[in-house]
Amino acid sequence: MIMNNDASPSPEDTAAEHGFRFVIGWPANAAEDAAAIRAFWRREGALTDDASMDQRLTQVVMHARTKAGEVAGVCTAIPMTLPRLGQPMYYWRTFIGARWRSSPLVMSLLKRSCVLLEDHARAHDFPCIGVLLELENDRFRERGRMATWFSPRFVYIGRSDRGLDLRALYFKGARLKPPPKG
Repeated sequence: MIMNNDASPSPEDTAAEHGFRFVIGWPANAAEDAAAIRAFWRREGALTDDASMDQRLTQVVMHARTKAGEVAGVCTAIPMTLPRLGQPMYYWRTFIGARWRSSPLVMSLLKRSCVLLEDHARAHDFPCIGVLLELENDRFRERGRMATWFSPRFVYIGRSDRGLDLRALYFKGARLKPPPKG
C-alpha cells in the first residue's frame, strides 16, 4: 500500500515526496516487496544471512522506492518493554541505502511510519503506547540536540545500556499499562 504526503494510506496515490514512493508493509509485506527488500539489504550489506532477513521482514513497517522502483530505505518496528520504562513501545529501526543518506528520507520514513503505527495501535487497543528510538547515527544524534523534537514529537528520555540517546513518542490517547502482577 502506498502512503500519500499526509501519511494516510492510499493505494491510488503514488505521488512521490523528494522522488520517493512509500510502500506500507505493516502488518505484513507482499511477497514481491519482501523479495525487493531482501535484495536491498543484501546489496547494501545491511543483512546478509537468510535467517536474519526472515526475522526482520516480519517487522517491516514501510519502505521507500525511487522513481525507478529501487528500494532506497526500510524501517522496521518490534514491540518491546524496556525495564526502566515498564511500558510496551515499538522499537523503531531504519536502514537507508548509501546513495540516499544525505536526503530527507529517514525523516520521511519516521514521520509516516509513526502515523501508521499510531493508527494501528489505536485500532487494536494500544498494544504499544508509543515509538522508541535509540540513536545510533552520530549525524542524526548531533543535529537533534533539543530535548523535544516537534515533527514528529519525540522527547529525550535518557541513555540506553549502550550509551546511546533514547527518544520516545507517545501515541495520542494511549494510557499507561498497569504494572505486571507478580
